[in-house]
Amino acid sequence: MLSLIGQTGRYAIQSTAGMGRIFLFLLSAFAWAFRPPPRLRLVVHHLRTIGVESLSVVILSGVFTGMVMGLQGYYSLRKFNAENFLGSAVALGILRELGPVLSAFMVTGRTGSAMAAEIASMKVTEQIDALYSMAINPIQYLISPRIIAGLISMPLLTAIFDVVAIYGAYLVGVELLSSIPAK
Repeated sequence: MLSLIGQTGRYAIQSTAGMGRIFLFLLSAFAWAFRPPPRLRLVVHHLRTIGVESLSVVILSGVFTGMVMGLQGYYSLRKFNAENFLGSAVALGILRELGPVLSAFMVTGRTGSAMAAEIASMKVTEQIDALYSMAINPIQYLISPRIIAGLISMPLLTAIFDVVAIYGAYLVGVELLSSIPAK
């Protein structure tokens, strides 16, 4: 019993220490983001890789998510003869919940894994140590531009996801299912 409590305490301390290291790393990345020299070229490059190159995945998943929500919502509301509320129900569901979550999943799955693999490859091939030897802070050069680009592109991608998903629900609810006669 005592070893179980000891293991639980060790796990809690290690988890708290790990979260503290991540928080300090994030603070360091924000602090280095605003120190000279500015890395605008890197921010623009990562805006392209995070934002523009993820646009197709976000649009595709948004259209199909909206279509599925429109289809499911239509048949649920049809039972109560309340098809008129489909637009507001889908819009609220997309804007509040699904839009931010699913667009973040799409960008994380596509871009986040690529960035993690790139930085891990740089660590293995000692490119990060080479940055230190050239007096370039790796956090300022590698991490801060990615964080700034993510902070800029994620709200834009979420807004695009929301608009496209609502349009997909419109296509299903108005163009496709409204022409089907009620039973």
